[in-house]
Amino acid sequence: RFLNPDRISMPDIDIDFDNEGRDRVIEYVSDKYGRNRVAQIVTFNSMGAKMAIRDVARVLGLPLPEADRLAKMVVSDNNYKLKKQIEEIPELAEAYQSGSPLVKQTIDYAIQLEGSIRNTGVHACGIIIGRDDLINYIPMAIVRDEKGKDILVTQYEGIWMEKAGLLKMDFLGLKNISIIRNAIELIRQTRNEVVDIKNIPLDDEKTYQLFSRGDTLGIFQFESDGMRKYLRELKPNCFNDLIAMNALFRPGPMQYIPQYCARKHGREAVHYDLPQMEKILQETYGITVYQEQVMLLARELAGFTPGESDHLRKIIGKKKPEELPAVKTKFVEGCRKNGIPEDKIQKIWSDWENFALYAFNKSHSTCYALLAYQTAYLKAHYPAEYMAALLNYSDSIDDITKYMNEARRMGIEVFGPDVNESSYRFTVNNKGCIRFGLGAIKGVGEQAVRCIEEERSKNGPFKDIFDFVERVNLSAVNKKNMEALAMAGAFDSLPGIKRSQYFSADDKGMTFIEHLLRYGNKVQSEKGNVTLFGESHLAMINKPVAPDNGEWSKMEELTREKEVIGIYLSAHPLDEYRFELQSLCTHRLTALSDLSGLRNCEIVIGGMITQVKGGMTKNNHPFGTFVLEDFSGQLKISLFGKDYIAFRNYLIPNNCILIKGKVVPRIYNPLENEIKINEILMLNEASEKMIKSISIKIPLQIIDESFIGTFLSCADKGSIALGFSIYDEVENVSVKMFSRSQRVKITPALIDFLRKYEDVELKIN
Repeated sequence: RFLNPDRISMPDIDIDFDNEGRDRVIEYVSDKYGRNRVAQIVTFNSMGAKMAIRDVARVLGLPLPEADRLAKMVVSDNNYKLKKQIEEIPELAEAYQSGSPLVKQTIDYAIQLEGSIRNTGVHACGIIIGRDDLINYIPMAIVRDEKGKDILVTQYEGIWMEKAGLLKMDFLGLKNISIIRNAIELIRQTRNEVVDIKNIPLDDEKTYQLFSRGDTLGIFQFESDGMRKYLRELKPNCFNDLIAMNALFRPGPMQYIPQYCARKHGREAVHYDLPQMEKILQETYGITVYQEQVMLLARELAGFTPGESDHLRKIIGKKKPEELPAVKTKFVEGCRKNGIPEDKIQKIWSDWENFALYAFNKSHSTCYALLAYQTAYLKAHYPAEYMAALLNYSDSIDDITKYMNEARRMGIEVFGPDVNESSYRFTVNNKGCIRFGLGAIKGVGEQAVRCIEEERSKNGPFKDIFDFVERVNLSAVNKKNMEALAMAGAFDSLPGIKRSQYFSADDKGMTFIEHLLRYGNKVQSEKGNVTLFGESHLAMINKPVAPDNGEWSKMEELTREKEVIGIYLSAHPLDEYRFELQSLCTHRLTALSDLSGLRNCEIVIGGMITQVKGGMTKNNHPFGTFVLEDFSGQLKISLFGKDYIAFRNYLIPNNCILIKGKVVPRIYNPLENEIKINEILMLNEASEKMIKSISIKIPLQIIDESFIGTFLSCADKGSIALGFSIYDEVENVSVKMFSRSQRVKITPALIDFLRKYEDVELKIN
């Protein structure tokens, strides 16, 4: 691609760095080549329809609620102009035609301003390096970055750099490289092993088994549900499979993945349109996957020069179908000269039009596949350390929840924060368990955590809460920090005090935490006041007495825990309904954050209501919104008019519910989707109403008097029909039995008992 004499343009040079080291690389390049010869690239941010409405409304003095209502009607799509939306969205048309003069004026001005430049920014990764001072070639500016540092930027956007004769590079900060670095450091700390990630074997069986099982949650580029499904079909066993799958899993070529899998496993014959295509397409079983293959085929079949084939690659890579006809003419003529039959020429070109326009750059795919392999290798061989590193670089509560659930699925225990074991970030203890970082607790700053770590490192673990306040620097670990640590359960390992006691107040209104801090300050002050003769009055300072009040309810404890950690950690309010949510729901809530591909889909979802808000629309119709939370995350749902009236009695915080519904076009904006609720059930009633029968598959070898006795004690009488499938692993025979008289109820005790046995399977209906 790069080393050919016909090439007239500079290549795109993209380099991925550790996210935390990117600034150091830019600093190095600036020092090496000269600060006036290295610059970042400006970006011009245009005004979208929503932003135009909000900005104009603010200038014209339109009330904020009204401006907010207008903006929410607008679709965020740069290709769907506001003028067109007024014609097609009834709610927006009504506001424009029947609203106040100020509303109409706001929309009119917004239409004129839409698409105009609102402000400038700095390109996320683009860097320009020149042989001389860049001011000699293009206009420059100095701007202040988010850290308050002055940086040199161009006043032209990136697309003009090549035309100005300058070399543009992309210095990307990639989080996954930081994750790998952090995992390697955790491995060194916990196992005293040094992993040379650049020299790991590329034929590791354990790593390919992980890919083949689709256990790739948290693996770079390979963690989506669709990708995991295809990995289980492909069962990759070599590095080339990963390169191909990374290139194929994109719009367009994705439809060829089943064919690729079938050809790899011999279920479909590999076919080449022409014999001379075999040497180029052999590695991908006769399917054109990479841009480089298109280039080579153009040279082989049509006699393209390296420069001409690179031009074809650019048309493909930049998605410029309008330039294809001219290239097609040259391709067809070249193939004819080489004696290729007309029907073959047309078929090959037709395949390219359907697929090769989406062909991916093999060199990019190889780099991505290598990074994916490295992350998978770490997950396969050092699971706890890798999952802890993933958690350290998770950007959202939903991601933390997702990866903590994955760690638990892998058999890795995740413990809450603990002042005697936690560091600032997630770590792995000597038992191979992940320990929550103190820095993840809201209200506990890095300075406080470093003080706790330093004292613990110097003088050993804290014996109790009194030892803690006697030793740590209380100017760094203050009342706010202490309260957050207590609510998060970070003091739970210290004996004698329950979480609720730290917040109990005496008759003067002082909490136990305030008494502890006063006691700690007195002790530390007295330690610094030892006399010349070594006298001390420490023994005279009385420890405060913890109030003996009642414990918090489990719900209150979890609510306070979530308040400072962001997730339920020690337990989850939905734990008793885990079976119902797994068995009856069609989707996890996080899977419904994007409804674009689910129109007309029947759904069943469940969880706990965490927030509720009600009100009246402008037309005086009732509405309500609520936030539903399950083990994966949260989803906001709205109800209007009759639906709100029908279901409002269920909308109570902490209610655990199951929803049956359908994804339908939004009433006032048919281009978008929403969830239409058809029925709501309380989760504690859902199993009785929705589960008609259960069938339990049990190996004969585990059935004895103890198993039967415990099962009978857990199987409460109910309305659900009961069946058994008992199989003999030795004789390879099975017997199915159904109880005519005994009907049961699904209880947490029954589910917990059956889940103790790995070989027991439970199916419903």
